[in-house]
Amino acid sequence: MLTQTTSRVLGPDDLEAALAVLDREPVANAFVTSRVQVAGLDPWRLGGEMWGWYEDGVLTSLCYAGANLVPICATPRAVRAFAERARRAGRRCSSIVGPADATAELWRLLEPSWGPAREVRAHQPLMIADRMPADVAPDPYVRRIRKDEMETILPACVAMFTEEVGVSPLAGDGGLLYQARVAELVGSGRSFARLDDDGKVVFKAEIGAATPQACQIQGVWVAPEYRGRGLAAPGMAAVLRYALTEVAPVVSLYVNDFNTPARRTYRRVGFREVGEFMSVLF
Repeated sequence: MLTQTTSRVLGPDDLEAALAVLDREPVANAFVTSRVQVAGLDPWRLGGEMWGWYEDGVLTSLCYAGANLVPICATPRAVRAFAERARRAGRRCSSIVGPADATAELWRLLEPSWGPAREVRAHQPLMIADRMPADVAPDPYVRRIRKDEMETILPACVAMFTEEVGVSPLAGDGGLLYQARVAELVGSGRSFARLDDDGKVVFKAEIGAATPQACQIQGVWVAPEYRGRGLAAPGMAAVLRYALTEVAPVVSLYVNDFNTPARRTYRRVGFREVGEFMSVLF
């Protein structure tokens, strides 16, 4: 048994202890929890390593190190240990994202060796909803995207990602990983959209991470020529109904603090702020 503070890479035998840490904050940890519940802690299946921080032999904090670096229930001492491990390994992720306090400290420690970042989004409200809004009717035209509609939904997904992140998801590997992720969401019935009479996407969103305790809506987008027509709130209400009815009792999302129209829409549909995330983009 470990009898002092230490960090190490976790393996399959640590799954139960890791899930216990993740379950302490089911909403904030939904993204990582959903991956661990499916893939376990084998790095190849998980798509990255899971680092653990121990206090007197007890696992207390985690950090997912894959395409994203994500501190989880990370105490200040754990953040320092994770930063040192990340600094030694070198940057292999495209972003650092997680609860604002831990992420800010992690970035402060890593910036001298990993910086500069392409963009730092220091304030991203974490919002939740656990019931349908009383005064916004779900858009009846928002529906699940079928597997044979990949060519319809993919351009909208690429447009949303490029607008939101600032780079195209088709760069690098030609978009193979991104297309696979979109196909996974479509195949699992968690991609939703409204199409116009010409079959073009005018609103879309996905239920990305999903656990029995909580799920996360992502990729919310309205086609530019349709903005300002009141489509976002009913569209979100429709996706929220799917999420609450079929996926989890609590639905979450996080949004950039400067995106005033989106925050207004989410509040109108019943989302309320319960915390804050931070993202560092490379």
